[in-house]
Amino acid sequence: MKHKAISFVAKSGTGKTTLLEKVIAELKVRGYRVGVIKHDAHQFDIDHPGKDSHRLTAAGADTMLISSPAKLALVKQHAASPPLEELLDTYFSDVDLIVTEGFKKSGLPKIEIHRQERSATLICRGEENDPTLVAVASDEPLELDVPVLDLNDAAAIVNFVIKELRLKAED
Repeated sequence: MKHKAISFVAKSGTGKTTLLEKVIAELKVRGYRVGVIKHDAHQFDIDHPGKDSHRLTAAGADTMLISSPAKLALVKQHAASPPLEELLDTYFSDVDLIVTEGFKKSGLPKIEIHRQERSATLICRGEENDPTLVAVASDEPLELDVPVLDLNDAAAIVNFVIKELRLKAED
């Protein structure tokens, strides 16, 4: 695997972002530099009318980069969603690992989030038996061919990710 990356997948409303907040915080405490890509099936806009960046984009800028001493944001127009590998290559050379939210059809190793109250079926073990599924984080015991992690134990999930991606030991 070229990139140290893992994707967290689940049905909408299962709590992907809530879990990832905890996982990312735990990785940061351990000294890792973390990149995140969130898949959005809807059209989103971070560039709002009235802002200079929006005015320049509306005037025809194909790429708009907003930079400040603390952060930057890139707005890039494109006709189709770029392949995940291209995003990883282009924007994440300065991190130790990349966590993606979504991208259930990617070739990245995946941890699926399962909540008993949300669904009885898994995305990666339904009709499609996704070979990239490496674990399930669940709030109930499950009998699966991959490890089942406690959904409420972010430290254990991080331990699994570190081992799975063969990340270097924390300094």
